Amino acid sequence: MDGERFFCDTGLARRIEHAEARFVAACCDATRARRGGGFSYPLADGVATFAEAGSPFTKVAGLGFAGLPDVSELSGIEDAFAAVGAPVQVELSQLADPAIGAFLTARGYRLESYENVLGRRIERTWFPDDVRACEDDELETWLAEVAGASAVADDQGIPAHEDFPHDLLVNALRDMAGVRRYLAERDGEFAGGASFRVTDGIAQFSGAATVPAHRRRGVQTALLQARLAAAAEAGCDIAVVTTQPGSKSQQNVQRQGFDLLYARAILVKGTSATSSSGAESRQAS
Repeated sequence: MDGERFFCDTGLARRIEHAEARFVAACCDATRARRGGGFSYPLADGVATFAEAGSPFTKVAGLGFAGLPDVSELSGIEDAFAAVGAPVQVELSQLADPAIGAFLTARGYRLESYENVLGRRIERTWFPDDVRACEDDELETWLAEVAGASAVADDQGIPAHEDFPHDLLVNALRDMAGVRRYLAERDGEFAGGASFRVTDGIAQFSGAATVPAHRRRGVQTALLQARLAAAAEAGCDIAVVTTQPGSKSQQNVQRQGFDLLYARAILVKGTSATSSSGAESRQAS
């Protein structure tokens, strides 16, 4: 890195949010293929998805860069969520049109939480020796270990507003469509896992967790380094990651050259929900 901070304008935010909406829609489709039901609707250049109750892929993503949502379309989507007993949760970038926030709060949406989106330019780098790609026959182990480690979160930063049951988190990790999974080992043991997906040249980092016994040993740093190297090989120009504000995960990625690009406001209408995008924000570091 040349020391220049990575600046995010509205154009880059739009690109990232559109990639996020595509990721969420693809993951929702994977859940629906696995269990049936659910829905996915376009909304003002974003997407509204219901994968299953309590899923991180049950949300509205990508709003704010194509004008106000059509009132009748949004009303229909709110009715669809109500029909399955789920709240509507909107993740809205602070770089989106401010009129969207006013529009939603006037409809009864309330601010529940925030999450941070960080990013950096990608350069060619080395792939660490203690990280490797997850093989197909290791998938179930990877899912169980990452889900188990995620359940034992660090207490640094603002507490997450979501809490996923183990089985639901395993299935959510399974349904992350198109991701490349990696695992780190220490002394012959599974020490941590992480993944990323490529969408329009963006490496979307997600699904990262370190087994508690191996924390504070550089595992997350190695997994970040591995994904940056793999993303460069895949031709990505930027990497992005979502973290809980003030968390150890945010500290780790900033140490690896990620800059804070913007925050997302979590706006909810209806019963309080668990959500977010299978991203690093929920994972223990």
